[in-house]
Amino acid sequence: MTPSEARQLKRHLQSAAKILKANTPQDQLGDFESIELAARQHIIETVGPAIGEVFFQQETQKPSGKKRQVKTCIGTVQVQRTEAQKLGLKPREQLSPVMEKCSLVACAKSSYAQAAEDIELMTGIKVGHSSLHRLVQRSEIPEQESEDVVDGLSVDGGKVRLRTPERGPCEWRDYKAVSLHESCCNAYFQENEALIEWVRRQLLAAVVTCVGDGHDGVWNIMAHLAPEYQRREILDWYHLVENLYKVEGTKENLARIKSLLWLGDVEEALAELKRLNNYASVKFRAYIRKHRERIVPYELYQRIGIAIGSGAVESVVKQIGARVKLSGAQWSRKNVGKMLKLRCAYLNHAFRVSICT
Repeated sequence: MTPSEARQLKRHLQSAAKILKANTPQDQLGDFESIELAARQHIIETVGPAIGEVFFQQETQKPSGKKRQVKTCIGTVQVQRTEAQKLGLKPREQLSPVMEKCSLVACAKSSYAQAAEDIELMTGIKVGHSSLHRLVQRSEIPEQESEDVVDGLSVDGGKVRLRTPERGPCEWRDYKAVSLHESCCNAYFQENEALIEWVRRQLLAAVVTCVGDGHDGVWNIMAHLAPEYQRREILDWYHLVENLYKVEGTKENLARIKSLLWLGDVEEALAELKRLNNYASVKFRAYIRKHRERIVPYELYQRIGIAIGSGAVESVVKQIGARVKLSGAQWSRKNVGKMLKLRCAYLNHAFRVSICT
């Protein structure tokens, strides 16, 4: 823009602003917030659509076809069919690409009703909660792929409350989440094969550290993520210690057993537990034997930078739960998977806007 064009534009904008201000009720000009909202409303209803009419018009061809209204971040604009096709707008879509991304992000963070309120507050554009629900269900949610070689991952499970027919009691069902350490995450509802396939699509290191708690379901999935020679399986240290403290024993005994496990000395730890001779110690010994190949020299591994905890995926499960376990939330089976994908896409920072250069 040349200095002359900048001065001309400023004159036109000031003239337009005076007209808009003259047509603003006096009670909307009493304080800064009211003026700000009034100005934004004029931009959305008048200024933005007028600018959009020029910007969206393609000069390379004569517009043709029926006009359609599209909600954008600058207001509702009218676009003809040929222009929409040229610009890559989805058929029959009422939201612009940017508004669609904003809406999906809002839905990933809170209920559809709350998302509708948040969108209107932040953009001034009204999108109904039912429209948001339909948007999520029909959208192709992007699945993030790791940009780096994956040398560590962890798997864990979470729960979601399902709606039952005929107003019966709700049911809690499991889903599985996976975190590729220092990269991205994903989650699936009763689709273990899909989770396994997604992990296998990533570029895996020659040795992949697989960290999990003691649940069989986690290790059953781990067994299919990569060949045995490629997996370094580690029982989560913090879950191991949590189970240790369920054992009845003196503080000194438990501290010694913990130190032995920290060094990976399984045999000595089992011997110490045997001396305690109570039901909890017998149960914990069975737990150790079951996972003895996954109990590693934790102190050494931590020192050389190998993950010994599954905190990454536990954090993912908690953040997913912040959306799917909203107060009173109940889900139909067909909608759970889509929301898990949406929440993970949000956690993976998948919704970004870009300008062609």
